Amino acid sequence: MNPEALTLRYQPELELALRSMIGDSPLDLYHMMRYHLGWVDVSGQSKFTKGGKLLRPGLCLLSCESVGGDWHVALPAAVALELVHNFSLIHDDVEDGDRERRGMPTVWHVWGQPQAINTGDAMHALSRLAVLRLEEKGVSLHKVLRAARTLDYTCLRLCEGQYLDISYEERADISVEDYIAMISRKTAVLFECTLKLGSLLGVDDEHTIEHMGRFGYNLGLAFQIQDDVLGIWGRDDITGKSSASDILKKKKTLPVIYAVQNAELEQREELLRIYGQQTIFQGDIAAVQRVLNKAGAREYAVGVAEDYCEKALSELDMASVIPARKEELRSLARFMVRREY
Repeated sequence: MNPEALTLRYQPELELALRSMIGDSPLDLYHMMRYHLGWVDVSGQSKFTKGGKLLRPGLCLLSCESVGGDWHVALPAAVALELVHNFSLIHDDVEDGDRERRGMPTVWHVWGQPQAINTGDAMHALSRLAVLRLEEKGVSLHKVLRAARTLDYTCLRLCEGQYLDISYEERADISVEDYIAMISRKTAVLFECTLKLGSLLGVDDEHTIEHMGRFGYNLGLAFQIQDDVLGIWGRDDITGKSSASDILKKKKTLPVIYAVQNAELEQREELLRIYGQQTIFQGDIAAVQRVLNKAGAREYAVGVAEDYCEKALSELDMASVIPARKEELRSLARFMVRREY
């Protein structure tokens, strides 16, 4: 299974629920949300191109179905997860100064930073209102509150991860352990929340809920590290991003951190010199990649991603999951860690 197949399985009902949560208010605040989600263009005209991959809400629904639940019940939680993910992207774009996302201008680049921050805040509020809609699906108040608490805790951890990410920007002494601590909050906790919420809404077995959560957490780490690899060595005709985009942004991703720690002295100094520049130019990309390649940084990062994927699958094996769905989750996990986009 790949993410596209996952999205197609749940897409009609999921997209309907997501559009219902955003609503049809004529206030431009909601237009900015629809624009960010890829539904309309800047002028408000409907678009027929795809927005986000809906990976996280799809995983939530698959998780619910995998433990024997009715995935329709989990739709409000899936919507909440997609809104959390997207509010964090809107804020990330402001904080990183990114002018483009998914091939179109970012919200802040079109409407300015204050309005983008406000749009992200409003989307966060909607995510909380979305998860409370679980009550309308017949979910017990105990589980509704637990789901809301889990989502709020995840949002706090996302903010912690973003704090660490920003704080690392001007530092050259970031260790692999530091980096894992950061991505565990920025990426892994949302995957953990995704799988945990889905299973929580499908079963009462705490053993299974916890193992599904840890499956998601380790999968999130593997997913992010593969993103690190693609951000340096990915093909722009496949990824849809500029070649070596992470180098141009001076991101201290896992391959770079590994090379700083393990490259020979002369190459390490060259790498630090380039990353110490105010701006990295296209001509610097090949030099950085040479250092990373000689240090074995790509092989190291791929190996770490595979290790986390295996940890994730070990957690999945300890959960009580419908066999056919378990194979789909295993296939999806392996695809996500070996993908080229």
